[in-house]
Amino acid sequence: MKMFVRFRRAIVLMCLLGMLLPTTAVFAYNYTVVSGDSLYSISEKTGVGIEKIKAANSLSGDLLHPGQVLNIPDGKSTTAASKPAAPQAKDASATYTVKPGDSLYVIAQKYNLRLEVLMLANSLSGTLIYPGQQLIVPIAATRSATPMAVEVSRSAKRPVIPCTDEDLDLLARLVTAEAGGEPMEAQVGVAAVVINRVQSNLFPDTIRDVIYAPNQFSPVRNGWINRPATETAIQAAKAALYGSDPTNGALYFFDNSTKNSFLRSLPVSANYGHMIYAKR
Repeated sequence: MKMFVRFRRAIVLMCLLGMLLPTTAVFAYNYTVVSGDSLYSISEKTGVGIEKIKAANSLSGDLLHPGQVLNIPDGKSTTAASKPAAPQAKDASATYTVKPGDSLYVIAQKYNLRLEVLMLANSLSGTLIYPGQQLIVPIAATRSATPMAVEVSRSAKRPVIPCTDEDLDLLARLVTAEAGGEPMEAQVGVAAVVINRVQSNLFPDTIRDVIYAPNQFSPVRNGWINRPATETAIQAAKAALYGSDPTNGALYFFDNSTKNSFLRSLPVSANYGHMIYAKR
C-alpha cells in the first residue's frame, strides 16, 4: 500500500514539473554574421525584430563579430509539454529541387521571397546553384507561392524576345564583362537593359545589334565581350529573357564611379551593388 502511495506521488510530481517547464523558442533558420553586419541590417534582411533576435541568442548588447551564428526565430513558441514539435518543423519551411536553367533569383521570385532571405535560409554565401540541389524555402513567404508559380510558369513558356543560342551566349558574355562581380540582381539587370532596348523603338531590334551598336558598351571596345560567360551570368541572362526585370524598365546602366554627365542626369530606376540603372 505504501509503495502504491509513493508511486502515485511520483506521477503527480512529474506532471507538475512538466507544466512548469519554460517555453522554448522555435527557430526558423540560422544566420552566419558577415563583415559589415549589424543587428539592424540583419533585422532588415530577415524581417525579425532586433529585440527578438537578441532574446533568441541571449545577447545583452549589440556587438556582433564575423562568423558568429545567430538563431533567427520565427515568432512562434512552444512548450516541452505541448504536442510534438515535428509538425511545426515540417510547416516551418518547404523544399524546392533545383531544375536545369533555374537561378536563385528566379526561384526567389517564384516564391515571392527576397533573394537575401532565400540565401540566409540555405546558408549560401553566393548565388551559384546546381540542378538537383535541395533548397529550403521559408514558409512565411510561401503563402502566395502557388499563384506566383502559376504566373511564372505561364510567362516562362517562351522568351520575351526572339533569342538563339548565340544570342544567349553573347548576352551572358556582356553580363560577365559588365557585372561579373556584382549581386545576382545586378547581373539580371544588365541583361534586362539589353532586352528593354530591343523592345524600345530608340534602339536596334536584336540582341546582337543592341550590344554591337557603336559606342554603347565598353566590353565591345576593349575586347572583354569575347571572354567566356560565367554560369551565373548565363542564369542571369536566362532570367531576363524569360521576363525578370529588376531594373523597372531601365534602358541604361552604369557603375557608381562614372562621371558621365549624360548618364548621371537620367532618372534612376534601380540600384544593386555598384550598378545603377536609369530610364530616359
